[in-house]
Amino acid sequence: MEDIPSYIPDILENPIVHFTQRYDWDCGLACILMVLDRRQRQTFLSQFQQICDEGQFGKSTWTIDLCYVLKDFNVPHRYLTKTIGANPNHRVNDYYKSYTLDMLRVNNKFRYAEQNGVDVRQCTVNYRFLIDHLGTYGNIILLISASLLYCDLCKFNKLPCEIRSCLSITPSYMGHYIVLCGYNKKLQKFMYRNPACKDKVCYIPYQALDKARKANGTDEDIILLYDKPT
Repeated sequence: MEDIPSYIPDILENPIVHFTQRYDWDCGLACILMVLDRRQRQTFLSQFQQICDEGQFGKSTWTIDLCYVLKDFNVPHRYLTKTIGANPNHRVNDYYKSYTLDMLRVNNKFRYAEQNGVDVRQCTVNYRFLIDHLGTYGNIILLISASLLYCDLCKFNKLPCEIRSCLSITPSYMGHYIVLCGYNKKLQKFMYRNPACKDKVCYIPYQALDKARKANGTDEDIILLYDKPT
């Protein structure tokens, strides 16, 4: 899928400008704002409502919607997912309250992705692939379940996760986007930026992130960005 050099560093953090989401639904758009350059970011913010209207997603952004926005800003990327189109299994998930309204738009965007220059691949990958991409090509926008996300440094959401684990409680799915921006092989942790938090880099163990990004409801959606300076 990608040509990976034989060597990548043991510790890496790709510097990006943090952006905190302004609403309870725009985490994906906030992630895009983090990976745009300064001029693109200003354009996005000044045309925010227009971009939402033209994308026809309102306050319900799916990963394919984000890819079309990235394409409009000429950001090289590739979308990996295990499900092409709107997954019908999500219809009964309380989180996808507007599934019926979203389904036609989402399916059409998948259907015409290739002719619109949006690269979509149906596949799944392991955490080693994510490390290799971060070290070689750039950042990654991930769809995860927020109820399983935590930060080892600030303990954000960690205690609730530990309590649920001890009680064998399966948390409900809460879709959320983050930007994966680095890793530390010695600590076996990923670095990420969470648009729901203030300006800081969070850390999470490889296995914990895998659990959050593979939760039922995510379809293991990944947007690989090719934004590393050459």
